[in-house]
Amino acid sequence: MLDVRRMRVLREVAVQGSFSAAAEALSFTQSAVSQQIAALERETGTILVQRSARGVRLTEAGEALVRHADAVLARLAEAEAELEAIAGLRGGRLRMAAFESAGATLMPLAIADFRAKHPAIELSMSLGEPEHVEPQLKSGELDLALGFGSRYNQEDGVERHFLLEDPMLLVLPKDHVLAGKRNLRLADLAEEAWIGGPQDCECNRLIYGACSAAGYDPRIAFETDDYAAVQGFVAAGVGVSLIAELGLTTIRDDILVRDLGRETPVRKIYAAVAGGYRTPATTAMLEVLQDVAESYQSRRPRLSLVG
Repeated sequence: MLDVRRMRVLREVAVQGSFSAAAEALSFTQSAVSQQIAALERETGTILVQRSARGVRLTEAGEALVRHADAVLARLAEAEAELEAIAGLRGGRLRMAAFESAGATLMPLAIADFRAKHPAIELSMSLGEPEHVEPQLKSGELDLALGFGSRYNQEDGVERHFLLEDPMLLVLPKDHVLAGKRNLRLADLAEEAWIGGPQDCECNRLIYGACSAAGYDPRIAFETDDYAAVQGFVAAGVGVSLIAELGLTTIRDDILVRDLGRETPVRKIYAAVAGGYRTPATTAMLEVLQDVAESYQSRRPRLSLVG
């Protein structure tokens, strides 16, 4: 493989017209320039420079190599400039993903804040559940993803940075027989049909865990992980459910939201990044998300709940 540093020396010899002038321009000794050219000729297996009393002249092979050296050195200069821009948050990209309710609440605020601070970074975001997007973090397809869970570990190649707690709230039809019951508990709903997500989704596990703690397994009558659809099923009177607070930015008039007090299941919202090297843009977005989460906590929506 050709040595780029020696190609740079050859290019300078071509520009300056002599070894001595090239040495002065490069702050080398003339002997060092001569040695670099000789080594490059050994690498290429051909004569690159012809020496004479009037100076030096490139051979046809030398001229060809200098043309390529110009292109190579230009691309290297571009690469160095781009790396400097990325390190200084003046360029680069940040590829993100978030589950739907965080994508509608936390991420817009974080993206707006980040873009105001670092307008040159190219941002993109897709929607996806944690179990689907976290493998993309490990493969390098994503730089950061928002996820959630009742618990999580840090030992599977993904770093998870806690942002906030998101309580799961009970939703009932407004005319439900238990709608006015004070101190409503999950045990009161043991005979109800439930609206839940797919079996492998974390929200469904939270519903099962909460009901199990209340002494029964919930009967899941209909499956959907779309919170708007859950509200629709509940409003139609075909079941009850638990919906995370982040998913209740809009509440139908024909349903009732109840707080379960100490029985309230809580999912933990986190920002996940791949373990190991982290780009400056990723680190900056983590800081923005932590600020957004803190701000959300301090002014989180206060739903009209009955205890």
